[in-house]
Amino acid sequence: MNEFRPGLEGVVAVETEIAEPDREGGSLRYRGVDIEDLVGHYPYENVWGLLVDDDLDSKMPDPEPYEPARLTGNAPADLQAETARLAGEWKLGKLNEISDQQAREDLGRLWVQMMSIVARSARKADGHNEAVADEVVARGETAAEKFLLRWRGEADPRHVKAIDTYWICTAEHGLNASTFTARIVASTGGDCGASLSAAVGALSGPLHGGAPAYVKPMLEEVAAMGDAERWVRETLAAGKRIMGFGHRIYRAEDPRSRLLKRTAQELGSPYVEVAEELERAALAALHERHPERVLATNVEYYSAIVLDVADIPPALAPAMFACSRVAGWSAHILEQKRTGRLFRPSARYVGPAPRSLASV
Repeated sequence: MNEFRPGLEGVVAVETEIAEPDREGGSLRYRGVDIEDLVGHYPYENVWGLLVDDDLDSKMPDPEPYEPARLTGNAPADLQAETARLAGEWKLGKLNEISDQQAREDLGRLWVQMMSIVARSARKADGHNEAVADEVVARGETAAEKFLLRWRGEADPRHVKAIDTYWICTAEHGLNASTFTARIVASTGGDCGASLSAAVGALSGPLHGGAPAYVKPMLEEVAAMGDAERWVRETLAAGKRIMGFGHRIYRAEDPRSRLLKRTAQELGSPYVEVAEELERAALAALHERHPERVLATNVEYYSAIVLDVADIPPALAPAMFACSRVAGWSAHILEQKRTGRLFRPSARYVGPAPRSLASV
């Protein structure tokens, strides 16, 4: 129990009933249901119900009237700030003082508003200061369609499909950095808004959730050069990282990548051809350099292309990821609440031996 593992690699911190990434088989199941059976058959909001309530027929609540304090157009920052603010506005109760049912209701209220905040912030970034009327948004039949109506006032069916598929594929994936963050805050008894806001903050770095923002510029560079193999050689020789390859979990193909690639092809993305060329060159080069490791295409690679189909700017990618992962976060917050156990890992001191103040 005293063995130190950098990054907590391989350390089992929780037992969960929510999701099962199949490390060797290249599949992902939400409460036992393969995501292959969900994409194209159920919209994202039903998948939220499956993850949170274990019920595909669970319905999303109607959004409450709410006016964000001050949107900047930086969606990830706006989302984190406004989610924390909602906890105070709504006077949300502490998780160790409220019932499981109340916590579930709080999470549902927050989820709907978080999607609205991202859509409104994206609209602000587009230069529109006026909000889309609620009756226009209400015409949408799915969460993805309503999101686009809230943002743009219209919803292209291709864009709806792209976003819905992306959200389903990235709704949950075990104990990643943001989910662990949500559970840590929940373990303290903090309210649902604090737990979700903290999880959003964990997406601010490019190593978790932000990588799709780097993929499209990468593909544009390859297309401009016209030689994927040369681009890969020069990039690796310069000590740079090729985004979208390798995963800490899978030792086989990332099933989400497979689904998103298929969606990009079905929607006619103009980047599919160059993406496939770069994918082949990168996988060959990475295998040559690291034959001892499986470095397959991960979810972030084709996520970028699917999001591009919906005209999602790269800077919005972390917030779009947050919109999807709030489903998994919510399920984990409820699961953590039921354990009633505070996270308190140990640290091994490796600093100076006892010394006098004068020696410092």
